[in-house]
Amino acid sequence: VQLQASGGGLVQAGGPLRLSCAVSRRPFGSYFIAWFRQAPGKEREFLAALEWNDGSTYYADSVQGRFTISRDNAENTVALQMNGLKPEDTAVYYCAARSGRFFVTRPVNYAYWGQGTQVTVSS
Repeated sequence: VQLQASGGGLVQAGGPLRLSCAVSRRPFGSYFIAWFRQAPGKEREFLAALEWNDGSTYYADSVQGRFTISRDNAENTVALQMNGLKPEDTAVYYCAARSGRFFVTRPVNYAYWGQGTQVTVSS
């Protein structure tokens, strides 16, 4: 599975931004696509995940209500719509995938990663 994240850029505080993750192929069975971010000097942080087959979604408390994860079955993409962005949201954003029945948030449990896309929020 290959993932490619896109859509990052510079945005003013309070503004929206939409990231997209293109998935090269869909594995068989249950699997999750997730978004993480990593700011300089900080650990990689889980943001949101989606189970492809049943559409279940999961969010970190820090982004609940501001970020929305969604899928496009026809295009094999997963989007992260980010609203109300804050300067502390500045980071490199990654999409990741894992096969399995259970939702997890630890980056080490995700086998496939995209290359990352930079999001910068100006105050």
